[in-house]
Amino acid sequence: MVSKRPVVGVGAVVFNPEGRILLIQRGKSPHYGRWMVPGGTVEWGETLEEATVREVREETGIDIEIETFVELIEAISPEESGYHFVIVDYAAHAIAGSLRAASDAKNAVWASADSLAEYDLTPEMLAVIEKARTASGRTPAKVI
Repeated sequence: MVSKRPVVGVGAVVFNPEGRILLIQRGKSPHYGRWMVPGGTVEWGETLEEATVREVREETGIDIEIETFVELIEAISPEESGYHFVIVDYAAHAIAGSLRAASDAKNAVWASADSLAEYDLTPEMLAVIEKARTASGRTPAKVI
């Protein structure tokens, strides 16, 4: 019997100079066709930040600089054919490159914060984007 273990993943809420947010449409399972921020799995010997920079470049053609840690997420689908990812999300900004969908991405766009509802993002993804906007100073923190 093979022992299953969680997979470490990374993601980045990437901002361009106009404050738009980089989104990709997944081109493979899980969540084929779903919009989210770019990211993927950490390779052996890579730091979390190195993996984030590589994954964003592979999926979108955009080079980034990490700004800050945003969130740690567990994505678990426990059935036999399911998955268990531990995902570290960062806020980052674009420093170079030309946007193109590649690797695991079917499509890639720069979306304004006001247009995020058009992309059917999960509530968890919207919360990560909002945390990244606040952590990077792109929106004021909400007063409770």
